[in-house]
Amino acid sequence: MSALVPRLRVRSVAVDVTGDLLTRVPDETDPRDVVTWLRDGDGMVGWGRAAVVTSRGPARFERAEKWWDALRSTASVEDEVRLPGSGLVAFGSFAFAPESCDKSVLVVPRVLIGRRDGLAWVTHVAVDEEPWPTEHASELLARTNPLLDQLDPVVENVGSVSAAAWPEVISRAIARINAGEVDKVVLARDAQIQHRHGDVVRIAPVLERLAGRYAATWTFSVDGLLGATPEMLVRLQGGRARSRVLAGTIRRAGSGDHPAPASGRDLPAGNAADPEHPVDPRLRLMTSEKDLEEHAYAVRSVTEALAPHCSDLHVPEAPYVLELPDVYHLASDITGTMVSGATSLRLAAALHPSAAVCGTPTSAAALIISELEGMDRGRYAGPVGWLDGSGDGDWGIALRCGELSPDRRSLRIFAGGGIVAASDPAAELAETEVKLTAMRHALGLIPEGPGGTPPKPR
Repeated sequence: MSALVPRLRVRSVAVDVTGDLLTRVPDETDPRDVVTWLRDGDGMVGWGRAAVVTSRGPARFERAEKWWDALRSTASVEDEVRLPGSGLVAFGSFAFAPESCDKSVLVVPRVLIGRRDGLAWVTHVAVDEEPWPTEHASELLARTNPLLDQLDPVVENVGSVSAAAWPEVISRAIARINAGEVDKVVLARDAQIQHRHGDVVRIAPVLERLAGRYAATWTFSVDGLLGATPEMLVRLQGGRARSRVLAGTIRRAGSGDHPAPASGRDLPAGNAADPEHPVDPRLRLMTSEKDLEEHAYAVRSVTEALAPHCSDLHVPEAPYVLELPDVYHLASDITGTMVSGATSLRLAAALHPSAAVCGTPTSAAALIISELEGMDRGRYAGPVGWLDGSGDGDWGIALRCGELSPDRRSLRIFAGGGIVAASDPAAELAETEVKLTAMRHALGLIPEGPGGTPPKPR
């Protein structure tokens, strides 16, 4: 971890912002310097680096928080907006495993544009005695990116484990479960995406497509990790903590033929069945022993992690069905009142890794992951999000995502699924293919229109 803690001067001013926030990101910006957190058109986009810290290993969260505490203690902040996301804000992304070769990062952008509940702001950050930018906020907001709808030409190649070999990996995991080593393990696979001409992959058009098609999720980018996650690991705001647990998945019938709902549709599981259509996939999902078992493990792990920090924990008795463009998920929203004084980052560290992305028991599942997956997950399935000067913030789980290579000319995209004793290897392969649809579509690998289908598994 770098020991350098600069003295920051931060200024947030109220502005009028209409339209697409992503169009304000300059196209020439290094894709690793773009930060994004968007849902239903609101949120934050920014670029540049005023301050950054990287960390690795088992203490990666603690080191990042120690740096953040030092940074915010010396920062000078002028915030006339006073909304979550205004003032001093850092964006973070953390490696899934402590032994990962990938670095975890916490970064404060130079420029941030935010919008929330009809109110908008621009934040500028200066370092030490630097002068404030001469560009007025109105000039900044007048920018448009004419290349935002132009995707780079990319091709997909085989990942660390081919699709053909994936069912055998799942079978080996099921054997470990039947041997009593674990109750559940979450296994993921990757695919390699390369720029067809060897150029740098621009991420703004990819984010634009993710935010448009998956508006009900949280579209994110931090240090070259980008995606659209449906899972909120933890939100801390005004003394209340909330976690959305997703585990248990089934493909939507005709998912390639339908656009995303504007805000998603949260359907109570008890009302999902249509008596005239008994094969409704939502009904199959809410009555699937395998999926309900997988979901119960995930809910229990999050509840146990939140319990030391919260009072009045509300844990739903049964999940509901969350509808997304390509899939249905079993979902549970867990809420509680904070009593520990922990920041949102500390809560994210306490919750990671949940059973939704690792397994049960955690240590045994992590060992099986390292033995069977055949890859370093990097920051896939790790916490990604932001926190402000008060410690409040949002941290999702980095799912439905891709990570740029160091040379920015390629990226890996990821998908996984929970494995329990009742899992079927062929069905688990199919689930990863469906989950890869989000990034494949965003990258232009799936044609537009009703005839669009994913590429043949590799």
